[in-house]
Amino acid sequence: MAIDERGATRPVPRFPDGFLWGVSTSAHQIEGAAELRERSVWDAFTAEPGRVKDGSTAEVACDHYHRYREDVALLAGLGVDAYRFSISWPRVNSPQGLDFYDRLVDELCAAGVRPVPTLFHWDLPVALDWLERDTADRFAAHVSRVAGRLGDRVGTWITLNEPAEHTLLGHALGTHAPGRRLLFDALPVAHHQLLAHGLAVRALRAAGATDVGITNSHGPTWPASREQADLEAADFYDLLLNRLFADPLLLGRYPDGIEALMPGDVEADLKVIAEPLDFYGVNYYAPTRVGAPQGTEIEFGGITMPAELPFSVRDIEGVPTTDFGWPVVPEGLTELLTGFRDRYGDRLPPVVVTENGCSYEGVDDQERIAYLDGHVRALHRAVEAGVDVRGYFVWSLLDNFEWAEGYARRFGLVHVDFATQRRTPKASYRWFRDLLRAQRQAGTPAG
Repeated sequence: MAIDERGATRPVPRFPDGFLWGVSTSAHQIEGAAELRERSVWDAFTAEPGRVKDGSTAEVACDHYHRYREDVALLAGLGVDAYRFSISWPRVNSPQGLDFYDRLVDELCAAGVRPVPTLFHWDLPVALDWLERDTADRFAAHVSRVAGRLGDRVGTWITLNEPAEHTLLGHALGTHAPGRRLLFDALPVAHHQLLAHGLAVRALRAAGATDVGITNSHGPTWPASREQADLEAADFYDLLLNRLFADPLLLGRYPDGIEALMPGDVEADLKVIAEPLDFYGVNYYAPTRVGAPQGTEIEFGGITMPAELPFSVRDIEGVPTTDFGWPVVPEGLTELLTGFRDRYGDRLPPVVVTENGCSYEGVDDQERIAYLDGHVRALHRAVEAGVDVRGYFVWSLLDNFEWAEGYARRFGLVHVDFATQRRTPKASYRWFRDLLRAQRQAGTPAG
């Protein structure tokens, strides 16, 4: 089903003064130059036959390492306030690894684009393991090193990207690197990432950082029916996707029944995990409709759900879908943010939508325009409802290596021909550029 494109020509409502507009990428998905960094768990994963649908790797990807100046020029032409990218831990571990990020940050600053680095976006050095508590301490040391080098020019930091997905897809279901299928035995991975986040916040504060947050992927969970079994299954799914990560960060405690499953001195760790944040990053793509387990393996959005899970993901009928098969439900973003405001109250810091986007083919990508238009309007409705939202970042600047999907899914505002590395701005690039111009003319320059 195609997205209704008719609404995308109406003026977008004005956002508050100082609202931050940006785009996002991640290191492993765009940088390439694999020979100039250490191996990551994703390098090991993609080397195994059958792990990536098109058999590809990210050894070259978008060759951003060598073409970063061209890509920063695209950012400047787009007119974004900020660029969210990630810093590759395996690259920083290699000789001259930080030199690249020095150059990138300098180029961004010269172009008037605020650098917003994420310090971990799934590309763990292959020698490390989130099942081991020591990885959290090693991450804090990595963060101290990076902040010591870049902190004079970087004001905004994100510790981790989507620890829920890295836990669930990489360690519980095995569809992402490192490819483990531990199911609920993967819970220590969640705890150690959250601990790493808290230690990273302390390291960043020690380096003088004053604008620090984390990014989690969240979405509303809708029960398949009002039957008790469906309600219980949906509640459990919501716990895994939303509360398991947000509650310890924002409330300083795990949901009921979870703390006893976590390793170590959890009470002491929670004091570290709940270090105060300056903003809370939310990646939103879609809600999920969930029912009682059906006893069969299910394919959903490129993910294989094992039969033994205590829930099953169901289709959301009557809504458009992206090329990835993800439902397009802009109002889910409003529901998510107002729900977070109601659940966490004054414990919820200002929110930044750090990813929102969709996969569609083609350069004249009218469906992406309609998707983004709908979600920007939904975000504005959350602002009108009183949610303190400070920014919105589109995923992504470039078509890139889409993890286990390889190069089969295109999320970029800019088309990349992976055979030639030619960049071609799409219709959505021009649409977003024009939206930002209109917002500035209405008086919303970013602070």
